Amino acid sequence: MLHYKIYENENSTEWVTLIHGAGGSSNIWYKQIRRYKQNFNTLCIDLRGHGGSNQEIWHRGDSFFQISEEVIEVLDYLHISNTHFVGISLGTIVIQTITKNHPERVKSMILGGAIIQIDIRTKFLIVVGNLLKRIIPYMWLFKIFAWIIMPKETHSESRLAFIEQAKRMCQKEFIRWFRLTKSLNPYLRNLQLVSKGVPTLFVMGAEDHLFLTPIKELVKKQPDLKLVCIENSGHVCNIDQPDDFNNITINFIKQLA
Repeated sequence: MLHYKIYENENSTEWVTLIHGAGGSSNIWYKQIRRYKQNFNTLCIDLRGHGGSNQEIWHRGDSFFQISEEVIEVLDYLHISNTHFVGISLGTIVIQTITKNHPERVKSMILGGAIIQIDIRTKFLIVVGNLLKRIIPYMWLFKIFAWIIMPKETHSESRLAFIEQAKRMCQKEFIRWFRLTKSLNPYLRNLQLVSKGVPTLFVMGAEDHLFLTPIKELVKKQPDLKLVCIENSGHVCNIDQPDDFNNITINFIKQLA
């Protein structure tokens, strides 16, 4: 089973589950934990091959479905019937997959730095990465991607945090996760954010130049979805502007509780 950490709040019946992105771990929520645990019961999960979770559980053909089912396994083990989900980057794809297959387990989705579409620039990065992933050290690739996705000085702390977390992965594990990107765009087209009536909030950095535009277009078409953009913030907005991120997300959850 996946590694997890619990921060209980005896004054609350609400659960919030935090899902990190690829290359990170539950440690990337270090600027959220204190505020969250003051308000809710908080569950942090390390996805497979990240943080304290096992690296040797991959099987041929594994996809975001299998990864999302491992999160459900943790919820079942802890007897958590439903929870608010907060995710960042590729973690938002895991949350959307859970919502598609287990909508009754999801009280709300907060999707930070969400990925719902891959544009031509990101496609090019993925193609290059897949060509080079077995040739050059994975940390070289990860550092290049981190600089491209989070290029500004205001992104420096989040960029460094993700690079430091990625150092704990091995090359083999990086290749396994990167393999998922080959079919990412077709998967996202099929997923198309199946919200199934689940309250959904996108929290995006105003400087998230790769992923913000498709979110804006989606929210225009589906007015039941909500979007908040955080100024002076890039892709990893929970680290770039933690006070804004915390206030926005906590207020959203409290309105639903």
